[in-house]
Amino acid sequence: MTITELEQAVTKLSEKELIRFREWFDEYYAEAWDKQIEEDAKSGRLDDLLAKVDEEYNAGLSKPL
Repeated sequence: MTITELEQAVTKLSEKELIRFREWFDEYYAEAWDKQIEEDAKSGRLDDLLAKVDEEYNAGLSKPL
């Protein structure tokens, strides 16, 4: 299926189906994002960023949430 076909199919969904699709897609995308972060962490891709975060935290540059 092409993106255009997918777009056309989505426009034909009822409001209830669109809500259900959006909920599914949000969950799907969140899982894909989590997987990417996990892979990046394992590969060391985030090491420089995490070192900078630690440096700023240790320098007192962070604020509580």
